[in-house]
Parts: sequence; C-alpha cells; structure tokens
Amino acid sequence: MRFVVFGLTISSSWGNGHATPWRGLCRALSARAHRVVFFERDVPYYAAHRDAASPEGCDLRLYAQWSDVAPDAARALENADVAIITSYCPDAQAASELTLASGVPLKLFYDMDAPVTLDRLARGEVVEYLPREGLAPFDLVLSFTGGEALEALRTRLGARAVAPLYGSVDPLVHRPVNCGNAPRFDLTYLGTYAEERQQALDELFIEPARRRSAKRFALAGSLYPATGFPWQPNMFYLGHQPPPEHPVFYSRSDLTLNVTRAPMAAMGWCPSGRLFEAAACGTPVVTDWWEGLDQFFEPGREILVARSADDVTAALDLDPEERRRIGCRARQRALAEHSAQVRANELVTIVRDHVGHHSGGGAGQSHAAARVFEGTAAGRQPL
Repeated sequence: MRFVVFGLTISSSWGNGHATPWRGLCRALSARAHRVVFFERDVPYYAAHRDAASPEGCDLRLYAQWSDVAPDAARALENADVAIITSYCPDAQAASELTLASGVPLKLFYDMDAPVTLDRLARGEVVEYLPREGLAPFDLVLSFTGGEALEALRTRLGARAVAPLYGSVDPLVHRPVNCGNAPRFDLTYLGTYAEERQQALDELFIEPARRRSAKRFALAGSLYPATGFPWQPNMFYLGHQPPPEHPVFYSRSDLTLNVTRAPMAAMGWCPSGRLFEAAACGTPVVTDWWEGLDQFFEPGREILVARSADDVTAALDLDPEERRRIGCRARQRALAEHSAQVRANELVTIVRDHVGHHSGGGAGQSHAAARVFEGTAAGRQPL
C-alpha cells in the first residue's frame, strides 16, 4: 500500500511525542513492502534538533510553506491508497482540504493527542489542526488514546468511525544495553516539560527526591524552565535525550517514572511511548494510574503503580532482584504486544476493515477501493 502522511514531525524528536512512534511504524510498514511519504513543515526549532534527517522506511518531504509543497502533495495523493492527517500538523486544515477533495480510497485523521484536543475544545479554544467542518468528512479517525476519547471523537467532532492505534516501541532501537562504568541512577524521569504533568511530577519525583536525599535522581527532557523549577541537590538534569540515547538512559536506571498529562490521565487508556520504551529496555517502571493501564501491563507484576510519594519510595525500597523481575516481565509484554511491528499490523488490519467506507462513496467507488486493497487492481500488490 502507499501511505501519504501529513504530520507534525518525524525528523526531530525534540519536544514532542510524534516522531518516535512514526519512525517505528514507517520502518515496520516498509519491512512489509508498504510505502510511506511523510510531509513535514521545516520549522526552525525542529531543524535545530533534527535527529533523523532520512528516517528509514519513509520518503520525507520537508517544506517551508504549504504553497510550496501543495502541488507535490497533490501528486502524491494521486498515487496513494491511504492518506493520514495528524493532530498538531501545522498545515492540517489545508492538507485536509486537499486530501478530502482527492480520489484517495481511504482518508484518515489520526489524533495523537485526543484528550488534549477534547480538553481544548471544552475550554472553548480554537484547535487549529482540526478541519473547519470537524472530523465527519473522514472515512476513519484513529486515536492514540482509547476509552472515553473514542466516543467523544464521535459525539463532539462528528467522527463516523473511530479506532485506537496506540503508541509503540521499536525493539531495534530500544533494548537493554551494557553501560559499562557509566554512573547509575536510582530513579529517572524522561519527558518534555508540560504544565499538565507538573503536579504529578512534584508528587512522584520531586518529593521522593527530598525524602531519599542519599539516592540519585535524573531528569531528562526539553522545555524545562530555567528558573522556578524545584530542583533538589540529588537531582541531575540531563537535557534532551535523542531516541538513540534512550536505551542507555533507561539502562542506567534502576527504576524509571512515567507521568501522564492530566487531560490524558483523566480519560484513561493513554499509554505513552516512553512507557513502552522503558519496558522494552527491561527497566522497571513506576507510573501514575489511569483507567485501562492494566490492559497494557499487569500492575504489581509487570509495572508498579504510584498514587503518592509513599508509593514511589516503597518502589525505591523494593528488593533489587524483584525490581529486575518486574522489568523482565514488562520487556516480554512490550515485545509481544506493543512493538512497532504489532502496531503496523494493526494499522493494516484497520485499513482492511474500513476499506470502502470512504467519503463521497457511491457503490462503484467502494467496489473500486476494495479492489485496490485486495491487490486486484492493476499495478497493485496484495497486502
């Protein structure tokens, strides 16, 4: 199949959670002989932190302005089987208009930030990446988040069909590594600064650092304020960590913390990519609780749940061998159920299930689209 994606970024993992899962998906889709063209606006802050100028399995088309790339995008859509517009794509409205007017058999919107989208709408904010007419024109809406978010995408944004496509981990990138004599940390946290996470970070990371002054804590990520952040003497700030460095970061961690943005935690069914990455590295994870967590990892056996600083300090005090066993079980679960290969297979299955349910579709058009995906149309290969 030929996929065309209009997204936020795949070339830079700085300050966003979109690039890493797309890299894994593209690599996995390419391994199955599918093709992906990814359109990304070339903005200065990502250009300055570009860590994948030529992502594997992806034909990356960087552009300065939409007007510059619109003709190229139209040509790509002429040959596409599936078109996907993602949340936070800076030209989502223009890309949506172009896509919806095209003859692409299946037109998708992928909200990789659904709880944030819905929270902004509830506050009366303009969500610039949503098409003016909502999501009803799309054949299918995918969501990084399941649970309540799926129904809300239907009722509040008019999505006709919805399906979850959760985050994932690329086991070719994220795996246990030997760190040699590199210093280790008792508890780490990796994540971009977000105001919605700060209250939980204070309780589950800052407060345990205060209580366990003899232990070493490390925080990594971008956009942290230069002043006003409650740093502790036993905390080390490691700055932005590109994905190739994540395995070393996690492998140096005796325990790592996952904190979910408040709007996402409120809706549940919102596993972050960091959760899967740490698990794939065999690092035991302590995480805040949200509805549906137990469907991804088994609490107490594959993951530790913390609702307060007491829970985190209890995790720090666990027998190291027990923590190691928890990390090993989490790795097995991540590779079996949450790898990029698994998600790529799920995406292909979703496409198969929804082929024919396309915008503007008469019976003849549906039949033609079905032939494309069954591999019987001229020049196309079976899935």
